[in-house]
Amino acid sequence: MYAITGITGKVGAALAETLLAAGVPVRAVVRDAVKGAIWAQRGCEVALAQMDDGAALAAAFANTEGVFILPPSDFDPAPGFPAAVAVIDAVEAALDAARPGNVVCLSTIGAQASQSNLLTQRTLMEQALGRLPMPVAFLRPGWFMENALWDVAPARQGMIPSFLQPLDKPVPMVATADVGRVAAQLLQQQWRGQRVVELEGPQRVSPNDIAACFAAILDRPVRTEAVPRDTWEALFRSQGAAHPLPRIRMLDGFNEGWIDFAGDDASILKGEVALATVLRQLVAAA
Repeated sequence: MYAITGITGKVGAALAETLLAAGVPVRAVVRDAVKGAIWAQRGCEVALAQMDDGAALAAAFANTEGVFILPPSDFDPAPGFPAAVAVIDAVEAALDAARPGNVVCLSTIGAQASQSNLLTQRTLMEQALGRLPMPVAFLRPGWFMENALWDVAPARQGMIPSFLQPLDKPVPMVATADVGRVAAQLLQQQWRGQRVVELEGPQRVSPNDIAACFAAILDRPVRTEAVPRDTWEALFRSQGAAHPLPRIRMLDGFNEGWIDFAGDDASILKGEVALATVLRQLVAAA
C-alpha cells in the first residue's frame, strides 16, 4: 500500500494513475471526502487529513510500504514561511510516528540554494525530512511546463510577457506527467538513507522556444517580451500579493543561475514528454 498526498493535483494524479495501472494498491490522502470520491471509485482507499494535522496524517500513513509527500505551495508566503513550517512540522511528526517503508518527497530544482526565495519552502522540508530514520528520496524537478497555462491567452494575442530572462536562455523544464511517473518508480524502489533525484524534460526550454512552439500550434506569429525587473514588485502587489519578495527572488535565482540543479548533467534524469505535447494540451483545454 502506498499513501499519496496531493493526489487531486497533476503530479499526484499522474503518480496514482501509474501505480494503479501496475496493479499497486493506493491510499488517496485528501482534505475532504468529495475530492476522494473519484479515487474511491477507482479502487483506492481514501484517508482524510489536512496537511498540517499531524495526527490525521499519521493515521493516513500507517501500515504503508511508501508515502508520497506533495507539500502545498504558498505562493505569497509571510516572512519565515509560517504556513509551510506548520505543514513541515506535521508531516515530519506523522512520518516519524507511522514509519512507512520509504518516503518520496516532491521538492524542487534549486532546493540546495542558500539564498532565501519562494522555493525555500522545499529547502526547509528537505532539512526536516532528512532527520527521519527511514529511507527518503527528494525528487527535484525543473520548472513545470504546465506553468505555460498562463501564457495561452497572451499567445493567442501574439505576445507573451516573460519573467524568465534573457529570453534566449534555456531553462530546465519538465512535464508533470514525467514527474508523476518517476515518483511512482521511486516509491517502488529500495534504498538506504537519503537520495536526491533531479529531473528535467527531453531538452531545456527558453522563453523564445515557448513562443515558437505556441506559434506553431496556433498557426500565428507569437513573440516573447521581457517584463522589466524594476516593475515586478508593483505588478505583483497590484495582483494581490502581500509579500512579493520571495517570488521575485525565485525568478532572480533562475535568471542569475543560482537556482539550478546540484548534480552534473550525467546524473540528471531526462523525462519523455516534449514541450509541444504539453502546450497542445493546454491550448486544447483553454
